[in-house]
Amino acid sequence: MPKACELKKGSIVAINGAPHVLEELKVSTPSARGAASIYRFRFRNLITKNKLDAAVKGDEMYSDIDLDRRPVQYLYREGDLFTFMDLDSFEQFGLTEDMIADQLPYLVEDMEGISALVADGKVLAIELPQKVVMTIERCDPVMKGATVTSRSKPATCQTGLVVMVPEYMEQGEEIIVDTATGTFQGRATVSKF
Repeated sequence: MPKACELKKGSIVAINGAPHVLEELKVSTPSARGAASIYRFRFRNLITKNKLDAAVKGDEMYSDIDLDRRPVQYLYREGDLFTFMDLDSFEQFGLTEDMIADQLPYLVEDMEGISALVADGKVLAIELPQKVVMTIERCDPVMKGATVTSRSKPATCQTGLVVMVPEYMEQGEEIIVDTATGTFQGRATVSKF
């Protein structure tokens, strides 16, 4: 059973017997001596999609939830339905846009490294890898004299996600993006065999 102080964004716990994912986390530390830190959480129920806000002390205990994590691959989008394939059984399943709204900016066709969270044989949500490789579709041209320590500029990736990248980056380059924060982590290295 994890304590509130051990939870991080994306953690899944049971609240009133239902699976909830932690979407937002803020910690406030009172200035008075001996005062305990307050953890402010925003959970989303994985079944009903309702939000639940909670403010607790760090030693508050949460119940673990029994979920299976299965490796899946994102295949394609058809209207409002996103199709995935279980990499173990090769079965395909669809999730609606509202079920995965927060993960949409990071989904690229044929993407692997995704986990499906399954309870009682039903897929409740997907979990993205910590970092994904994206291609820059549009950005301002490279400025003459731009250096690695230079300013940053907005770049639009193939999914429509806008990421601040260093000024020297160009259209068509592949970058690594952190899925938890949506921030640029570096150039994607291409390994040649």
